[in-house]
Amino acid sequence: MSSSLILHGRRRFFDLQKWHHLRSAVQNASAFSSAAAIVSRKGHNFTVSTYLVKSLGFTTKLAESISRKVSFNEKVNPDSVLNLFRTHGFTDSQISTIITGYPHVLIADSETCLAPKLQFLKSRGASTSELTEVLSKVPKVLVSKKDKALSVYYDFVKDIIEADKSSKFKKLSPSSSLLSQGRKQENKIRNITVLRELGMRVPQRSLFHLLVSRYQPVCGKERFQESLKKVVEKGFDPTTSKFVQALHVVYQLSDRTVEEKVDVYTRLGFSVEDVWDMFKKWPNSLKFSGKKNIASSIETFLGLGFSKGEFAMMIKRYPVCIGFSAETVKKKTEFLVEEMDWSLEAVVSHPQVFSYSMEKRMVPRCNVIRALMSKGLLGSELPSVCSVLACTDKVFLGRYVRKHDDMGLVAELMAIFTRVHKVGLVQ
Repeated sequence: MSSSLILHGRRRFFDLQKWHHLRSAVQNASAFSSAAAIVSRKGHNFTVSTYLVKSLGFTTKLAESISRKVSFNEKVNPDSVLNLFRTHGFTDSQISTIITGYPHVLIADSETCLAPKLQFLKSRGASTSELTEVLSKVPKVLVSKKDKALSVYYDFVKDIIEADKSSKFKKLSPSSSLLSQGRKQENKIRNITVLRELGMRVPQRSLFHLLVSRYQPVCGKERFQESLKKVVEKGFDPTTSKFVQALHVVYQLSDRTVEEKVDVYTRLGFSVEDVWDMFKKWPNSLKFSGKKNIASSIETFLGLGFSKGEFAMMIKRYPVCIGFSAETVKKKTEFLVEEMDWSLEAVVSHPQVFSYSMEKRMVPRCNVIRALMSKGLLGSELPSVCSVLACTDKVFLGRYVRKHDDMGLVAELMAIFTRVHKVGLVQ
């Protein structure tokens, strides 16, 4: 590995040392991510992720993911939120689902914000089982600021859940009260009802996401109908998330804009059928195909030694390549080709590598491969890019680390694999 990467790793190591000293000195990490350790009133280290693991049994990975979305420096308020849910009959499993879908509920005021809403829904006749099921499905219903909006969305979710429990699919007939709450809400509920009945297959999770979002396609009426017709005609499967993504893209782009973007691809040598095949695999690909994006992307790839044909092949296999920055493409190509000695053709065969994290995936795994090759344990040829980078960490470790009988070697390789995660890019 180059000396520049080694030096970079050393700098990262010393930077982390300084950061740890600074954190201990000021006892305040509010300027860092919410997962960073901070000091509670009791003087003990407190982290959002640790709180979630201990209070609700979250996995460390999920807890860390949520901690990046919501921040609090003590457990008093989140504890009161958890207690409120439990007193209203929510199980820990349901509470975990709510927090995963709507992390900010942990910093809501349980007494002035959440309790009145739960009490209001119960006053309307909601049973404990109904209340816990509906809010577990769509926790963002609690975002509603007015009782009327809370009632509208709650009732609609309840109707869908109840209808779907029937052994025979039932068509929804939203009540007049649901369709008289203002044009935006009326259109949204009507349009989501149409999606639900489209082939009787659009899953609840997609419908409920659209219900509580500001998602444009379901807020309009005529544009929604036109966009839906186009997406259906293109053959998108309503049961997949790509169906909703395609609806969003088509809704945003005019027919003229779509034609211009398709034309950009055809000038690269793609057929119109190729373009729509890419769109079906990666609906957002049409967003990236502006003339400036294409020109900039071509310049970057050609400057790194790829041919125009290879560039076209990568775009066909992984259209989102157009959206990557020149810095990202250059950094990863140079690492794979110059540092690891994979060929440009190997990168062309698996362009998804440009979406992989250098620090979390590429460098740790490649360090292990280099160590194995230096010991003569992999032969003279590098394994394929796919076998090293396309698999999960579990598969990679089983394939290249844990399979060895020598426990000392396994420990050494694990140390190499984990060291990068701790101190950056090191050899």
